[in-house]
Amino acid sequence: MTAGVSPEAVPLPAAPPTLAEAARVWGRIGVLSFGGPAAQIALMHRMVVEERGWLTERQYLDALSFCMLLPGPEAMQLATYAGWRMHGVRGGLVAGGLFVGPGALVIACLAALYVRFGDLAITGALFLGVKAAVLVIVIEALLRVARRALIGTEALVLAALAFLALFIFAVPYPLIVAGAAVWGALRFRGRTARQESAPVEGVRPSRPIIGTIRTTALWLGIWAAPLIAVGLLAPPVFGDMARFFSVLATVTFGGAYAVLAYMTQEAVATQGWLTTGEMLDALGLAETTPGPLILVTEFVGFLAGHHAAPEGRAALLWGLGGALVTLWATFAPCFLWIFAGAPWIDRIAAKPVLRAALAGVTAAVVGVIANLSLWFGLHVLFGVVDTYQTGPLRIAVPELASLDWRSGVISLVATVMLLRWHRGVPLTLAVCSACGMGMLALG
Repeated sequence: MTAGVSPEAVPLPAAPPTLAEAARVWGRIGVLSFGGPAAQIALMHRMVVEERGWLTERQYLDALSFCMLLPGPEAMQLATYAGWRMHGVRGGLVAGGLFVGPGALVIACLAALYVRFGDLAITGALFLGVKAAVLVIVIEALLRVARRALIGTEALVLAALAFLALFIFAVPYPLIVAGAAVWGALRFRGRTARQESAPVEGVRPSRPIIGTIRTTALWLGIWAAPLIAVGLLAPPVFGDMARFFSVLATVTFGGAYAVLAYMTQEAVATQGWLTTGEMLDALGLAETTPGPLILVTEFVGFLAGHHAAPEGRAALLWGLGGALVTLWATFAPCFLWIFAGAPWIDRIAAKPVLRAALAGVTAAVVGVIANLSLWFGLHVLFGVVDTYQTGPLRIAVPELASLDWRSGVISLVATVMLLRWHRGVPLTLAVCSACGMGMLALG
């Protein structure tokens, strides 16, 4: 384990899992993490907090609020933090890697099939049942997190305001987080100080600042060195991808949706790496496969490398090279943010002012998850979702005639299995996938 980056003494279960045991669970989470950040946060909460108690509810919410402040995929960073908290740097690498790995492998295979055979619309059909089940998983987690995070009227109001700001006014996500932190510091400070004046159990002062600087320099070098080598030694298209996706990784606040327009403009209009139709197909594939939605960058990188391959060269190898460059540029910095910042989460939680600001962010995060849940639900249940815009108002409005009754029926099946019979996520996903394939077989 790297010196100076191991987690401090923290409250853990009486019998924490071994790294191998944890790796099996992270692998399951990686395979089952369909549906974007809201669904992934829900799945992780169920498996890590509720079923195994590896993190307490407070630790999970504090970490989630912290990850929401960082650029990049918050669900992967949350998994990395949980792995780090139990097993240090090795645990963080295993958890983060297994969270992304299955989806990255699926995207690479689908990209290779795409450039060989073209349209892969069948993938949407294959995951019809999965998406309908994920919708219920998201709603269940939203209710659970809201019950624990929204303590008091002010927290409920703050969550509602965050939801309205995103869903109706399309306020930039960083502004919502900053506003929630200021609101929390001003409004919750006195209450938090009274409620949490005692030290947080199991928390010791975090490592000194010099340790954080050393860790930041180490992981910054690990991230940047391969990309610099690509820029110097590889064909120009790979250097261009390394530079662009490195910048993208530092501005993806609020998840992939916040930067899709920017990425599309650069990849399609500026660089000409792929066409608009191919970009839409990339997003569709990322939506229906496990892992963070930002894995769409891997598909873009694959097509950029494949299209740039000189005649007579192995285009498939160039495509895989582009996929690897984009994967590294996109996800390596996530380990930097977590390994440098995670040891400070407990210190933040132990200080009344910072804890109050974090409480404000936590309340707003519930509104953020509610917005993502509604967005996901509309696109699962309706084939056409338009955007109504007038002045500052911007609202997603479904076309009622495009209601997909199949998704509605499968969602009801998932509701019964999860909320009524309390079955596990893997069984629910398997049953709903079978329902979806059965409906498709029957036309």
